[in-house]
Amino acid sequence: MPMLTARGVATDAAPDRMPPRSWSLTLTLTMLGLFSAWFGPIQVLLGLQASQLAPDHKEAVLSLVTGLGALVSTLGNPVFGALSDRTSGRLGRRLPWIAGGLALGTIGLVVLAVADSVGVMILGWCLVQGFLNAAYAALNASVTDQVPVDRRGLVSGLIGVAQTAGLVMGAGIAAAAGGTRTGYLVLAVLVVVLGLPHVLNARDLRLPDGAPRPSLRHILAGFVPPLRSHPDFGWAWLTRFLVNLGNSTGTLYLLYYLMDAVGMEADAAATGVFILTGIYAVAVFGSTVSGGIWSDRLGRRKPFVIVAALVTGLAALDLALTQTWVGAIIGAVILGVGFGAFTSVDFALVTQVLPSSGDAARDLGIINIASAGAQVLAPVIAAPIVTSFGGYTGLYLMAAAVCVLGAVCVTRIRTVA
Repeated sequence: MPMLTARGVATDAAPDRMPPRSWSLTLTLTMLGLFSAWFGPIQVLLGLQASQLAPDHKEAVLSLVTGLGALVSTLGNPVFGALSDRTSGRLGRRLPWIAGGLALGTIGLVVLAVADSVGVMILGWCLVQGFLNAAYAALNASVTDQVPVDRRGLVSGLIGVAQTAGLVMGAGIAAAAGGTRTGYLVLAVLVVVLGLPHVLNARDLRLPDGAPRPSLRHILAGFVPPLRSHPDFGWAWLTRFLVNLGNSTGTLYLLYYLMDAVGMEADAAATGVFILTGIYAVAVFGSTVSGGIWSDRLGRRKPFVIVAALVTGLAALDLALTQTWVGAIIGAVILGVGFGAFTSVDFALVTQVLPSSGDAARDLGIINIASAGAQVLAPVIAAPIVTSFGGYTGLYLMAAAVCVLGAVCVTRIRTVA
C-alpha cells in the first residue's frame, strides 16, 4: 500500500486549478457508497425492519429511529466538520475523518444487520448517521479546498449523480437482498469497496505550522449561524432546510404510501419503491449534471435553484392529488427533474456564501444541519398528519407548500447571481 501524504499546505486562497479527473471519480464513488448506505435503509430496510420488530406500531418506530438518527446527523456534521478544519498531521486535515468515518459507519450497518430489538436498531442507525456524516462533512469541505469556484457546479453535479445513483442502488440492494440482514451487510461491503480508492487518492491538504487547534468554542460556533454578518448564508440555510423538509416529508413514508394509499402488498410496495427510484434516477441524471454545467457557464445560481425548488413542490402536489401508481410514476419524473437540479446547483451556491474558507467544513456543517434538521422534523410532522390530519393528501400538500417557501427565500440572497 502506498504511503498517504498531504499534497500541500492549506491556505485561505481559493484554488485555481481543477484536481485530476481521478480525484473527482473517486470522490463520486465514495459519495455513491455513502448515499447507498443512507438511502437503502431509509427507503426500504428500516421500514421493513420496523414492520418485523413492531408490526402494530411500525409508523411510530420508523419515525423514532429515523428522527433520532437525523438528530445525531444534525449534531455530528458541524462537530466533525469543525474538527476536520483544525486537524493537523502529515495525512492532512480531511483524510483522517473520511477514512475513520467510513470505517465506523460500516460497523453501524453491521449492528443494524444483527439488531433484534428497536433499541439495537436505534443504536445501529445512529452509528451510521453519526460516522458517515463525519466522512461526508470532510468530503464536502475537500471540494472547497481543491475545486475552483467556477467549476463547482460540475463537481456538485457529480455529487448529485452519486446521490441519485445511491438512491437507486441502495433501494435496489434492499429490494433484491432477500432480507434486511443481507441488505445491511451488502451495503457495508459497498461502503468499503467504493470508499477505499478515494482514501488512497485524497490529495489532502495539511494545515500550516502554528495553525489553531480545535477548541470547544470553535465547535460550538458551528451551531450558531452568523446571520447578522452574513445574511446570505442564512437565506441559503433556510432555502435548503425548507426544500429538504418538503422532500423528506414526502419520501419518508413512500413505502407506506404505496401500501396504504395506493393499495399494494408489502413485497410489491418494496419493489415499487425500487421502480420509482429508477424512474426518478433517469430524470435526475439529466437535470443534475446539465444544471450544474449550465449554471457554471452562465455564472448564475439563483434562477436554477428557484425553478428547481418549485418543480420539487410540483411533484409533491402530484402525489397529493392522484394517489395512484400512474400518479406516483409521474411524481417520480417531476421530482427527479426538480430535486436533481436543486441538489447540484444549491451546493455550488452554498460554497459561494460561506463565511470563512478557513472553516469550510464547520460552515458546511451548519448548512448540513438544514438537511439533517429537516429529516429530524419530517417524521415529527409526518406521523400526526398521516394518522390524524389529512392523511397522505395533507402530507404532500404541506410538502409542496414548504418547497414554494424555499424558492421565495432564494430571492433574498444578494451576493450571488
